[in-house]
Amino acid sequence: MRLILTTILALTLVSPGCKPPPDAAGPQDAPPIRAKKVDAVIARLPKPLRLAEPGTLTVAMTVGQLPLADFAADGTTVIGTEPDTARLIADSLGLKLHVVPVAWADWPLGLESGKYDAVLSNVTVTEERKAKFDFSTYRNDLLGIYTRSDGPVKAVNAPRDIAGLSVAVGASTNQSQILDRWNAQNIAAGLKPAKPQYYDDTGIMRLALLSGRVDVSFDPNSTSAWAARDGKTRKVGSFSGGWPLAAQVAVATRKGSGLAEPITAALNAQIANGTYARLLKRWGLEAEAIDRSQTNPPGLPKS
Repeated sequence: MRLILTTILALTLVSPGCKPPPDAAGPQDAPPIRAKKVDAVIARLPKPLRLAEPGTLTVAMTVGQLPLADFAADGTTVIGTEPDTARLIADSLGLKLHVVPVAWADWPLGLESGKYDAVLSNVTVTEERKAKFDFSTYRNDLLGIYTRSDGPVKAVNAPRDIAGLSVAVGASTNQSQILDRWNAQNIAAGLKPAKPQYYDDTGIMRLALLSGRVDVSFDPNSTSAWAARDGKTRKVGSFSGGWPLAAQVAVATRKGSGLAEPITAALNAQIANGTYARLLKRWGLEAEAIDRSQTNPPGLPKS
């Protein structure tokens, strides 16, 4: 029983939804960054404007992991870079914001059915998704390779650097596909393949890293960087989410709804006035900043 309780406590301490101790003030404690409405952007909204709720931009997102999105201490308010970005868009458009927490697997059907107007949930633009949805980009999609702070791995800059390492990775993710390609390259070069270990829970993945069961983790840089604030892990490599292709994270809207262009314009207005940069800096995501939002840029090809 003591072993079970110890394990539960350890998992709780590294759970992605955990809040820092009360004396550790951070961006999650600061008031939200707001924007003024932009008349030139509002003029680009489709007429008639059909929203899930009149006068409100209803945005779905997966909640449970900072710095992207998680519940605040009150258990109701959603905080993080995703709701903050959604708020800048809604403010620019002169609309109220309603955030709807959803499971990742549920957002495509809910968006298609009109249950909500947009999705901000670290969605990468792909050609397959563009067939059903429109996109407005707002961050570069970066992946991070992390190890424990006292671990022997110094740097991962190329596929050869992960040869023979045990790698914690999410199943059916971009980074899992990248790891498969790296292993194929290493085997062809006469090197040992990396040994992938698949995890669905990022908290358990981090526990495996801290305990030494794996050498490195390969995950979205945003969440790994947030977790590394405690000093227990460190970054040893960073790659595009579409390696070797560039990849971008975007707001998803229904195909042909007419919302993509106004949302792109809203993002560009906030990029131009510096509010977007302040938002990313608050959450430590400056490395993922883009110079300009685009509507439906080239996406990752179907693998």
